[in-house]
Amino acid sequence: MDIKQLDDTLSVRGQIAPAEVAEAAAMGFRSIICNRPDGEQPGQPAAEEVAAAAQEAGVEFRHIPIVPGQLTPDKIEAFEAALTEMPGPILAFCRTGTRSAMLWGLHKAPELGADGAIQAAADAGCDIAQARPLIEQRAS
Repeated sequence: MDIKQLDDTLSVRGQIAPAEVAEAAAMGFRSIICNRPDGEQPGQPAAEEVAAAAQEAGVEFRHIPIVPGQLTPDKIEAFEAALTEMPGPILAFCRTGTRSAMLWGLHKAPELGADGAIQAAADAGCDIAQARPLIEQRAS
């Protein structure tokens, strides 16, 4: 699994298959957040399939779909709530992991500032610079 650890609480990756959920649980992940809308790409597993695998593996699951380019305040709030309510460590995913990393950057902006959040994501292998205007708003 190509997992990028952003901090002690959250790691991100691209699409997870239902068959990979047990492996994520064995790696210590206690929760999974899906930031990918269903039907984004042909052949992509539906969120409910991943949720069923998570339930079977004893892992909490939450679906907070983000359409590319549409990071709305309600989705940001839902992601932040998930980070505080779900047991960690948490694995978040979307198509490539970038949308999940952007949400983390928005969450961390008040603490790290825009440059710090973007750099921390880059250090983990995630380029979230395209979200700089939103991250700067959240940092101030």
